[in-house]
Amino acid sequence: MSDQNRLGVFKTYKLYVGGKFPRSESGRVYEVTDSKGQWLANAPQSSRKDARDAVVAARKAFGGWSGATAYNRGQVLYRVAEMLEGRKDQFVREVAASEGLSKSKAAAVVDAAIDRWVWYAGWTDNIGQISGGANPVAGPFFNLSTPEPTGVVAVLAPRKSSLLGLVSVIAPVIATGNTAVVVASADAPLPALSLGEVLATSDVPGGVVNILSGVTAELAAPLAAHQDVNAIDLTGADPALAKELEIAAADNLKRVLRPGPVDADWAASPGTHRLTAFLETKTVWHPTGALGAAGSSY
Repeated sequence: MSDQNRLGVFKTYKLYVGGKFPRSESGRVYEVTDSKGQWLANAPQSSRKDARDAVVAARKAFGGWSGATAYNRGQVLYRVAEMLEGRKDQFVREVAASEGLSKSKAAAVVDAAIDRWVWYAGWTDNIGQISGGANPVAGPFFNLSTPEPTGVVAVLAPRKSSLLGLVSVIAPVIATGNTAVVVASADAPLPALSLGEVLATSDVPGGVVNILSGVTAELAAPLAAHQDVNAIDLTGADPALAKELEIAAADNLKRVLRPGPVDADWAASPGTHRLTAFLETKTVWHPTGALGAAGSSY
């Protein structure tokens, strides 16, 4: 059969939850179009139950991922960059279609996303040097602060930057030992759903990153109110929705990250603010062995 008569195989996009690729339990899908309104694919429209299932998967994975060495997490993030590099052509096509970019500009975006994974891979075993250390105290004690991951983080991905912005909000969350439930951009979810396929083949344990597509507000509300979600990143929420989610998040004192000025340009140097946003500080006091002016000791 000649290539002219061959029908192409349309890709079936699925969610990425717990290291597997389920369809939405609701059975719903919605049409994804390009910047010109032309049909690209049908994406799963996740339900509240899908969101709850993703939280369960993220919590199950948290112990192993947070307990891994920072060096090992760095190796895994670097592996993601390797695998994304190998599938660059696919992501260039998806980013170009999703964001209305030329092939050359889309290629530059994908290159930046790959470099962003490498950037955060290098920080995994260095972030403790800037967010922890020995503290001077007026007394016969050592006082040491060390950063620890917050837990399960719900991430609302940027609405416009379908890949570079997406990577910029996921990578710092998992680099520091957290696990993530990601709500992809509703208008441009295809690069996010394809990223799940990259993560599945990149040594990232199942459940560390879970990716949902659908209506942002429908998924964000149960995540913000979920008692087993420890933090939420509101990057992809509009101001009205962000306010509602902050109120819901206050019920169990979630950490809340609102987008700042640096998030307006995802191509800019990311800095470390997203790495430290979802870290807790554990402080340990330990006697030096000498007590009081008389020099008595244990």
